[in-house]
Amino acid sequence: RNYNAYLCREINKKSTDMLANCPSVLLIYTGGTIGMIENPETGALENFDFDHLLKHVPELKRFNYRISSYQFAPPLDSSDMEPLYWAKLVEIIYHNYDNFDGFVILHGTDTMAYTASALSFMLENLSKPVILTGSQLPIGTLRTDGKENLITAIEIAAAKNPDGTPIVPEVCIFFENHLMRGNRTTKINAENFNAFRSFNYPPLASVGIHIKYELNLIHKPDPAKALKPHYLFDTNVVILTLFPGIQESIVNSLLHVEGLKAVVLKTFGSGNAPQKPWFIRQLKEATERGIIIVNITQCSSGAVEMERYETGIHLLEAGVISGYDSTPECALTKLMFLLGHGLSNEEIRRKMNSCLVGEITKSVD
Repeated sequence: RNYNAYLCREINKKSTDMLANCPSVLLIYTGGTIGMIENPETGALENFDFDHLLKHVPELKRFNYRISSYQFAPPLDSSDMEPLYWAKLVEIIYHNYDNFDGFVILHGTDTMAYTASALSFMLENLSKPVILTGSQLPIGTLRTDGKENLITAIEIAAAKNPDGTPIVPEVCIFFENHLMRGNRTTKINAENFNAFRSFNYPPLASVGIHIKYELNLIHKPDPAKALKPHYLFDTNVVILTLFPGIQESIVNSLLHVEGLKAVVLKTFGSGNAPQKPWFIRQLKEATERGIIIVNITQCSSGAVEMERYETGIHLLEAGVISGYDSTPECALTKLMFLLGHGLSNEEIRRKMNSCLVGEITKSVD
């Protein structure tokens, strides 16, 4: 890995002495709407570069922080974001971990929740803020939401407790006045500024005149443990969304895709599925072949309770495991992460049923 490639440039031009004891933040620009510009000929939005963004946010230079930046070249549309680039983000953060108090990632909104979920697992023992943000309108647009999202994300990334420790030492998404745990967040709106929601876990902070942190909800890291980066993923996974009238031929074809190792099964309500003999048989045969099937609800809010109804019990008997209240983005990236590390099926199933970094809520047995 060529760590020398991850050289950062200073944004704030204040003297070194003036900034010596000030908070430091690394701003990582991956691309996305926040840095786009309109093509004058076609009217289409196209990725531009970080200088364009800086031009429209001169307030960055007014922060009494040491702010540096790293830019993906070329910038990525978030539709093209994939595990290769998640690993690149981890490398950048790990390489610069001791030099900054916090990190802000500018990212397209469409796959931001996938990236945030993945990073929460890849950055083991994280003890500094990693805040993802972006915008629904380009930064050069008059009514852009990008400027406020960016400025506030930087302030949160630099925020410290009285003892000097970071206030929010975890991977988060900040959008439209709310700071949310990254692996609990999903995109819910393609038009409005409140594009993201954390349905099954409260916001970690709300932003108005002041930033109100919910300290009891924020992860408390073990300061004795060093950051451990991970880079491995296995993408032989798929999401199967159930619907009334789903055909056996479709399910059979999907469960027999060559190389398939895991399925996120999006069921009805609290984890219910059709009770047709062929469906249960297909699932049972798949789990017996070693395919891991994780049950999550299609509902935006709530959790799978597989022991609640007879339909869920039949899924358990077929070898399907519960995903509790996991988001689809989190369930998928967690499976990819665990599969990538060569764990046994038994260990993967155990970890999928465990809360590793605050990604699921399990009721007390």
